[in-house]
Amino acid sequence: MGNDLVKQQLEFTMKNLEVASSKLRLFLNEATLSNFIAEGNETSKQEFEHILDQFRRLLVFFDEGRESGNLLLRSENFRKGAAEKTLFWIFHQCIEEFFQPHFDIWFEDSRAAYTGKNAIKFRSDVPSKIKEIVQSIEGPLQEVREELEYYETDYRTKVNQRGSK
Repeated sequence: MGNDLVKQQLEFTMKNLEVASSKLRLFLNEATLSNFIAEGNETSKQEFEHILDQFRRLLVFFDEGRESGNLLLRSENFRKGAAEKTLFWIFHQCIEEFFQPHFDIWFEDSRAAYTGKNAIKFRSDVPSKIKEIVQSIEGPLQEVREELEYYETDYRTKVNQRGSK
């Protein structure tokens, strides 16, 4: 891929990660475990802890990806190889982590693409505030995912070809 295309993908990814991380940070700054437990739905304290832990984990990954990407975009000479590596990392640590969370508290409904509905489904009944934050960041992350899926395969092929030489 050409420098311009990689740079455009990095810029696009940085914008979408910024949207997702800003929304998630705002949510986490307001959310407390005791408030969710007080709402009295059937979700256990441990499930709420896992949800909040997963959100914090995602936010750290989003911030690391944004820091790396923005550093590359600000540098005097655009380093295509470093940008490709950063996009590969973002795809796996941010995007895939969102759609396949470490704590397995939600899952992606693969049929959602056909229905036009949100793809993320929780394993237990959660308060609407939690559903809303996930729905609000799902869109920007899905856009990045679609943009980088081809790229991820292309990058992996390049890495494998370099290793076999």
